[in-house]
Amino acid sequence: MDKVRAGYREGIIAIIVNTGLFGIKLWAGIVSGSIALIADAWHTISDSLSSFIVIIGSRLASEKPDKDHPFGHGRWEPITAIFIGFFLAVIAYNFIRDSIDRFIAGQTADFGLIAIVVTAVSLLVKAWLAQYAFRVARKSGNSAVRADGWHHQSDALTSGVILAAIFFADRFWWIDSILGGLVSLLLLYAVFEIMKEAVNKLLGESPDPELIRQVESIIENSYHEDVMPHHYHLHNYIDHKELTFHIKVDDNMDVHNGHEIATEIENRIFRELNISATIHVEPKNQKHKTRG
Repeated sequence: MDKVRAGYREGIIAIIVNTGLFGIKLWAGIVSGSIALIADAWHTISDSLSSFIVIIGSRLASEKPDKDHPFGHGRWEPITAIFIGFFLAVIAYNFIRDSIDRFIAGQTADFGLIAIVVTAVSLLVKAWLAQYAFRVARKSGNSAVRADGWHHQSDALTSGVILAAIFFADRFWWIDSILGGLVSLLLLYAVFEIMKEAVNKLLGESPDPELIRQVESIIENSYHEDVMPHHYHLHNYIDHKELTFHIKVDDNMDVHNGHEIATEIENRIFRELNISATIHVEPKNQKHKTRG
């Protein structure tokens, strides 16, 4: 599945669904006099902003390489995910603050029948939307769409908190505050996961052991002698990957033959793994001090 189209499609569907839910929740909140439901309506419309960011991020990431950005613009994808993570963190903070204020004031939720129906519908719709985003993210590998899925999940959790408060508020006045705090912790965990994945992509990660195994298999099939590949570095630009590593050749081999071996390995890695490789050639018996 194409990442750009996946981002567009998920974002547009999410904007349409969230805008519709916003209108329904706002109406139900006004009719029933439920402040919590009105606040939840504004929480839902914030998801449309998140989805809009996904669309913009996918569009920016699709730009072709240019003179100033020779490796493309794919890293806009994790940058977009970080923005979404920031919005989730703000929501989590507001949840914690409101939960503490409600607990101190001894307040509980006040809902009517309309609020129950609308909140239940919102919970189901948002849960479906979150799973849809996660499914699109798995198929396309788009981390921004995955982050948007967590945002939808946060709204579903919010609706779940409100429903729980409806059924237990009469017996436990503090249930709304406690559940709000628990949801805040779940949201903060989601922020942590989103930020960790996005930041790791931006900072750079060690090559996966399976990737190294594939590269070494290609090398074995390209050259009959052990060239002892080592010192791997992977530079991930999302839609483009650069792999650098060292090999060792016979001390008496001339530059031309060493270049031919490295070029053949680089070409095969590109053909089989779609990764651009750059290989540093070293004399086999010479010690080489690396910088990291």
